[in-house]
Amino acid sequence: MELRYDRNIRIKEIGEEGQNKLMYSSVLVIGAGGLGSPCLYYLASAGLERIGIADGDKVEATNLNRQIIHFSNDMGKNKTESAREKVLALNPDVNIICHAKMITEENAEALISCYDFIIDAVDNFAVKYLINDTCVKLKKPFCHGGALAWGGQVMTYVPGGPCLRCFMPDVPKDNEITTSKEEGILGAAAGNIGTLQAMEAIKYLTGSGNLLAGRMLFFDGLKTEYRMLKVSKKSGCLACGG
Repeated sequence: MELRYDRNIRIKEIGEEGQNKLMYSSVLVIGAGGLGSPCLYYLASAGLERIGIADGDKVEATNLNRQIIHFSNDMGKNKTESAREKVLALNPDVNIICHAKMITEENAEALISCYDFIIDAVDNFAVKYLINDTCVKLKKPFCHGGALAWGGQVMTYVPGGPCLRCFMPDVPKDNEITTSKEEGILGAAAGNIGTLQAMEAIKYLTGSGNLLAGRMLFFDGLKTEYRMLKVSKKSGCLACGG
């Protein structure tokens, strides 16, 4: 096995067996933005066999403070293609599949069913719930992430466990949430959350450590604090049934 993965293999919880698992695993990263950027870099450097990138947007100037997979000369380019170029420059052995489209009710199952683990790296709550509901239906593990201003949150779903709807049953209304256009978002905060999501995927695929399953991790970068909230299966959950 090439020296590229030597430091992975030296981790006792991974070893050669875990590295082989990674090299035969696939992850779909939905959203090639602030969360997806660091997540893609670390998944690729870990040596996954196949990574899907799903995003229908193009690179804009306002993305560049946090979406570190895109460079200034990428503006106007589709995010999936821009991300693919950087990932392959980092690790040309990874098979990158571009899905230059938004996730919708019509295509969600077809896309998600092709991968072993799913990363929710989108900033749209309706799409987050679509990812949750589809993964629950297909029994696909996924990692939810969100970031705003100085902080964010992460939670992992594994089949049979509590899902995002167990924590927050319904899609928030527009007047109940704020966005990065209103509150802003620090690049390092998004990077922190995206990195944690990559770690959750790697732990799941190698069978290492304890996942954020049934737990929502909150990060406050302004106070440099983490806090954990237990999430239990909710009776009558519209997605997993509780």
